[in-house]
Amino acid sequence: MENPTLELLLNRRTIRAFKPQTLTTEQLNTLMEVARQAATSTFLQQCSVIHVTDAQIRSQIRDITTQSYVGANGDLFIFVIDLYRNQQIRHQKGETDGRLHAMDVFLQAMEDTVLTAQNVTTAAESMGLGCVFLGSIQNDAQKMIELLNLPKMTFPLLGLQVGVPDQQPQIKPRLPLKFRTFENQYDYHYELADLADYDEQIHQYYDLRDTNRRVDTFTHQIAQKLTTSLAKRDQILTVLHQQGLCLE
Repeated sequence: MENPTLELLLNRRTIRAFKPQTLTTEQLNTLMEVARQAATSTFLQQCSVIHVTDAQIRSQIRDITTQSYVGANGDLFIFVIDLYRNQQIRHQKGETDGRLHAMDVFLQAMEDTVLTAQNVTTAAESMGLGCVFLGSIQNDAQKMIELLNLPKMTFPLLGLQVGVPDQQPQIKPRLPLKFRTFENQYDYHYELADLADYDEQIHQYYDLRDTNRRVDTFTHQIAQKLTTSLAKRDQILTVLHQQGLCLE
């Protein structure tokens, strides 16, 4: 089965080098309209998007992420979990916060935010633009909150750099479907040996990649990652509580 949308999604790749130009007004407005139309849990619309154009703020976000391309060329967006707006609506209607501090409401807002970011990414790539998600803004969530002047009941979840690509990276191989899709019930039987072919794919990908010529495998990365504690990331739950989120 083929169509332009499937071709786009099946061939997507992360772009980390952008040409020195920003989005046109038409492109920017279109992407924000796409964000507005993203799916939303129970119509609560608990996501907001901040377009970061201030050079000093972009520089400080770059420092947080420790990634040189962040806030350099292209446009930088931060996708924010936003329960503040609905809190203010409730207060001005004479209501209490209700269940706004509950974990499940936070998860609904997180879902809204992720879906919005993915919508924008797909739309941008359909315009011939490139994108890179920036989970690295979580390296110092409290600093991000201060930089963006975020009120209580909000949380910066994802960054997204969008621009005109200045590179053509290879497509990074993903795990075979048999390891990620199941029917009816989860298949929890895993043997390291079953991943040997995929490890070889990843080894070849890194060996042949135009930049960052490292030799590695998927299983080696998993064995090495998720081990070292990242002090600021370990404080995320505390930051969420300080923001009034996930209290129940």
